[in-house]
Amino acid sequence: MQRYFTTQKVDNYFILGKDDEYHIKRVMRMKDKDEIEVVYNGEVHLCSLENSGEHIKANILEKRDSKIGGAPKLVLIIPFLKEVKMDLIFQKGTELGVGEFIVVPTERSIVKVEEKKESSKVERWSRICKEAAEQSMQVSIPIVRIEREIENLENLDGIKLLCSTQEKEKTIKNILKNVDICDTINLMIGPEGGFSSDEEIYFEKKGFIKVSLGTSIMRVETVPIFLSSIIRYEYME
Repeated sequence: MQRYFTTQKVDNYFILGKDDEYHIKRVMRMKDKDEIEVVYNGEVHLCSLENSGEHIKANILEKRDSKIGGAPKLVLIIPFLKEVKMDLIFQKGTELGVGEFIVVPTERSIVKVEEKKESSKVERWSRICKEAAEQSMQVSIPIVRIEREIENLENLDGIKLLCSTQEKEKTIKNILKNVDICDTINLMIGPEGGFSSDEEIYFEKKGFIKVSLGTSIMRVETVPIFLSSIIRYEYME
């Protein structure tokens, strides 16, 4: 069954966005009385479609069980990368349960994004996350933001892990075994070539724990998928 997100509720029906209406009419070719799921304020509702002329109404039939497991929130901190790699990370990360993406500048990032273009980038990335959340039947859409003030990462809640090519002993598995239960796991991933030594020292001072990904050298776009899968497995109910 197709799932959509909305922030608009009127009486006993939801109003969907224009992109969703287009998808329903032109892509899915749905008709009146066809059923969909609508997520509103983190709750899933079974709805019946009604084309009122001005817009499509999603009439509420019942509220469905939208129980969320006890896994901690997963935050991925990633560098600016080429567009195709960013798209893949946002899509697959969302499918694997990432709750927030923070994009940061790093010394070895090849891609530079002008501040005046940030809002359009975030809007595009958020749209990718929304579509992936709908496809994978999530109950929330990940937050996407750019953080240029790197020192603000010190204030993140939860455990903070830094993927390091220099660290050889500490693995993410061992770290997770030896930490108290936490509500949030922050995973920071470097660009092609990894973080510089100065960056790793800086982030360690900010409370990040360096972890090894093993002996394999992965492409930068593979690492978030690899790590998100590990976290999902560790906390799967």
